Amino acid sequence: MLKAEHIVKSFGALGVLRGVSMEVTRGEVVAVIGQSGSGKSTLLRCLNHLETVDSGRIAIDGEVMAETGPDGKARYAPPETLRRICLKMGMVFQNFNLFPHFSVLRNLTEAQVHVLKRSRPGAEQNAARLLDKVGLADKADQYPYQLSGGQQQRVAIARALSLDPEILCFDEPTSALDPLLTQEVLSVIRSLAEEKRTMIVVTHEMAFARDVADRVIFMDDGVVVEEGAAKDVLGTDRSERMRVFLGRRTVDSY
Repeated sequence: MLKAEHIVKSFGALGVLRGVSMEVTRGEVVAVIGQSGSGKSTLLRCLNHLETVDSGRIAIDGEVMAETGPDGKARYAPPETLRRICLKMGMVFQNFNLFPHFSVLRNLTEAQVHVLKRSRPGAEQNAARLLDKVGLADKADQYPYQLSGGQQQRVAIARALSLDPEILCFDEPTSALDPLLTQEVLSVIRSLAEEKRTMIVVTHEMAFARDVADRVIFMDDGVVVEEGAAKDVLGTDRSERMRVFLGRRTVDSY
């Protein structure tokens, strides 16, 4: 479904991704973990073309988004092809990124109308279905400032789903929330996992990653240092390096 090979990304002299490779199969939930500054969010942004890579290859559903050319630098697909590929990815940000001057309903319908060229009635019908799915059917006419952080994030998830992505990506979706609101959002993501949606989740919620993800990728200093089944990477027999990362806390305490 998604294959990234030898991804390199620097910001000036700072090397953030140093040859990262990963694969995601259809219906799989992959959790990406690691300490702050390890490159997790940058990797996700590169996969969504929110950042460009310096070199490496990214292919989604068999279509090449970018690959290294003869000059050693990444070359991206033509604009129309790139647009089609990017529509296969949906992104949920840690700070919601809702349009504050749009109602909840309009936050979900604008991209459907202008990007997917759906009729407004069709877009609104789809939006209402998705708001019901995330438990916010009664909030359609409200504005983001009238919602709690957890509700805003659930709206953001519904908005990402409204474009029918084949892969749904989450960048620390609960980092701006208190514990109670965190559980609201994680419950929605759990339900999506149960539907066998393909997802990549950058998260610091270790218990969630262990219980919901099929695979875990552990990053440190811009490289993948460990990956495998969640029960192995985060289970009782986890590696010494993982124990150091988790510190004195156990995964069950998160």
